[in-house]
Amino acid sequence: MAANQPDIDIAPFIDYGLIDPTATPEQVEHCCQQAERFGFVTVCVYPAYVRQAVDLLHGKRPKVCTVIGFPTGASTSTVKLYEALEAAENGAVELDVSVNLGLLKAGRIDAFHRELAQICEETNLTIKAIIESSLLSDAEKQLAAQICMEAGAAYIKTNTGFFGPAKVEDVRLLKEVTKGRIGIKAAGGIRTHEQALDLVVAGATRLGTSRGPELIRQRDNLDKSH
Repeated sequence: MAANQPDIDIAPFIDYGLIDPTATPEQVEHCCQQAERFGFVTVCVYPAYVRQAVDLLHGKRPKVCTVIGFPTGASTSTVKLYEALEAAENGAVELDVSVNLGLLKAGRIDAFHRELAQICEETNLTIKAIIESSLLSDAEKQLAAQICMEAGAAYIKTNTGFFGPAKVEDVRLLKEVTKGRIGIKAAGGIRTHEQALDLVVAGATRLGTSRGPELIRQRDNLDKSH
């Protein structure tokens, strides 16, 4: 462990993602096995694999998360709601929802709020609103976070990973805006244990990564070297 970093177990923060368009059922099974082995909080898979993951993790600690309107958020509200309700029916308990940034940037705040609020209300699941912070100004990040909180989101998620990485400064900004009222999920480009720790220290309460086992092994190797 680096001298300037706290000794935090990051495993309980990790949403272990398999968001790969070429993912196979065998890879989903392996992902679920790894999540259970390392004590991750969820596995995050595409909607097509929710039912399989739910069956594999029945009675086990990791829960199943999926993505809605991913990665652009530019599907119609009707399509996103249907996708969310189907995921709920298939057993997902957490949804990472890509918000419609075009509505935000156009100043259509009521429509932006209504779309997310409807998903929150009708699914009654843990909703993480993905605001894609790399595409927003600081003022837009603050506005998006505020609206998402008001709509009923349980977390603000920084990024999908498709358009830019999670940044410590964005997590700090979101922490300041949310004031501990909801969680913050940092996601996108988390490649090292050191990065993961920096994001947690900055205020992240979840970490979205496809490299969960690798991050834990990095920590273990650091421990062995000291």
